[in-house]
Formats: sequence, C-alpha cells, structure tokens
Amino acid sequence: MSLKNKIDRSKLPQHIAIIMDGNGRWAKGLGKLRVFGHKNGVTAVREVLEGAIEVGVKHLTLYAFSSENWSRPKMEVQALMELLINSLNKELPTFQENGVRVKAIGSITNLPSNCQKTLADTIELTKNNTTCVLTLALSYGSRDEIIETTKNIAQKVAQGEIKVEDINDNLFSENLQTAGTPDPDLMIRTSGEQRISNFLLWQLAYTELWFSPKLWPDFTREDLFGAILDFQNRERRFGKTSEQL
Repeated sequence: MSLKNKIDRSKLPQHIAIIMDGNGRWAKGLGKLRVFGHKNGVTAVREVLEGAIEVGVKHLTLYAFSSENWSRPKMEVQALMELLINSLNKELPTFQENGVRVKAIGSITNLPSNCQKTLADTIELTKNNTTCVLTLALSYGSRDEIIETTKNIAQKVAQGEIKVEDINDNLFSENLQTAGTPDPDLMIRTSGEQRISNFLLWQLAYTELWFSPKLWPDFTREDLFGAILDFQNRERRFGKTSEQL
C-alpha cells in the first residue's frame, strides 16, 4: 500500500522546498559522466512534482542551480543549461494538464539568453494555473537575495517611501524574491548531506528539516510521501510550549 494513503490531507505542508543533491555521485557510481546524473535527476523532479500534486501540496520549490554552481566545469554548466531548456519545453504540456504554475527566483539575468527566453515563456504560459506553484531556484544564493533585499529597503528609506521604524519581519519578507509565497513548512535534502547550503536562509527560519540518504535520481514520490508523514508526526511549536498549542 502506498504511503500516500496514510497522509492526513488536513495537515499537509503548504510549501515543500527541496535541495536536489547527489546527481554527480549517482552517475559516478555507474561509471558515467556527471551530466548523466543530471539527466536522470529530471525523472525524480517529475516524480516529486506529480506526488506533490497527488496529495495536494500547493507550493514546491526546487534548488535547481545555485549561484556557486557557476564555478563548476564549463562543459557541465553548459549541459545543465541545455537540460533546463529541454526539460521546460518537454514538460510544458504536463504543466498545463496538471495546473502547474512555474515561477523562478535567483539572478535570472545571469543565465544564457536562450535559457532566459524559455523560462520567461514557460512562466507566461503557465501564469494562470492554480493547482501547484513550482518555483525553480536558478543562479540562486540566499545571501545575495538578503543583501539585495536590504539594499532595496535602504533605498526606499533614503527616498522617503518608508521609515526605519517600518522595517519588520513582514516588510522584509515582502521585499524578498519569494514575496507572496508562504515560507516552506518542510525542507528536504537528498544524498545524506545535512546542510542548508545558502538556500532560503530567511525563509527556512521555522521550517522542519528532513534529510534522505538517497541520491536525487533515486528519490521517488514514495520518499516524498514518507517525508510528509514524518512532518505530520512532528510538533511545531514556533517558540511556544506544547501546552500553548
């Protein structure tokens, strides 16, 4: 029996964020190039997205390419950019059929122009879909995001649009790239690594963390369901005592 049947639909995480780690090691274990792992990682993306839709998760954010990933070998980066274009084009009918709205965060202007165009086209074509929001973190680094947000707020203060006293948690969140999206309830990282790696540092303040030893290409919707079940068995206190909840 699928773990899906054990999930309490009334206690779903609204937003799941995932660090998709282990593509390179998966390929190396098979004696293949790292690019082979990235290509097979797309299957896991499809599995997890379909699983999220099946149970009713409204927001899914995937750490697809970090700002630090630009330092990887040029051939690998080029292959990743081509994979992004091909995957978006191939999956567009699936997005439309399943009501998936695609969004993106990160320094998108750093991507090659053909990637930017394909991404912009996909975002535009899916903007009215409402079943699930799929946010791709591309050329993304959370420290960069926080610094940029701080600069934007400082500029608004300098221009007299807001006062220093107006700055609080809500205002800061409203100026992040993720504005309008609820903070993640659950963050999953694969491959056994237990780090956040400059991913949604502000947004993950009260997120439940779940680490899987599986390499990303081996991660399935059943693994996603297992993570959700574990999440549902946790007590989220947000600084309060159990008795106050």
